Amino acid sequence: MTIRVLLADDQALLRATFRILIDSDEDLTVVAEAADGQEAVDLTAAHRPDVVIMDIRMPNLDGVKATAAICDRPELAGTHILVLTTFENDENVAKAVRAGASGFLGKGVSPEVLLSGIRTVAAGDSLLSPAATRTLITRFLATPDTEDFLGLPDAVKALTDREREVTVLAAHGRSNAEIADRLVVSPLTVRSHIQRAMIKVGARDRAQLVVIAYQSGLVKPRPHADS
Repeated sequence: MTIRVLLADDQALLRATFRILIDSDEDLTVVAEAADGQEAVDLTAAHRPDVVIMDIRMPNLDGVKATAAICDRPELAGTHILVLTTFENDENVAKAVRAGASGFLGKGVSPEVLLSGIRTVAAGDSLLSPAATRTLITRFLATPDTEDFLGLPDAVKALTDREREVTVLAAHGRSNAEIADRLVVSPLTVRSHIQRAMIKVGARDRAQLVVIAYQSGLVKPRPHADS
């Protein structure tokens, strides 16, 4: 199955470069390009891509607001946002996760990492680089916006002990394989627990599940987290 990608970046040269790279992979294809945030929202609604590669700093509507506009539309629930940015330590990283972004990569990543990241996000998993994860914890999770999560404590209570345990480990940045090793189960079992936990708390994807884990108080931020 081909993964359909929309590129949103105000630099035409970067869009052209990304298009060549993505279209060179037989499992990926670029369906549209947007030069600003509003165009990204409009084209996402028109093309329903699997993944939007979103720049943060764009004219008319920035990437954070464009991400929020896309993720707020139920009919676009199948579209995942991968933010590609130069500023991984910017507070906008945290804001975009709040808005619904599934992952972040710096623009200096290798082509292989970018292509792998697109597949990861398309599959519904989160993708946060170490720099982005540090920013997420220190700038956002330590100062939650509780108004957005008034009903979540009860939803989190609905998790089984194992679902809660897996969610906590995911919130600490553990991969499915690492969680599986720690709990002596298979990665497929871990993925099943993650998916059930997402359904119970109404999380769009793994990244949002992690946010909810912190926002609900299930996990407490570590002051000097490295990942």
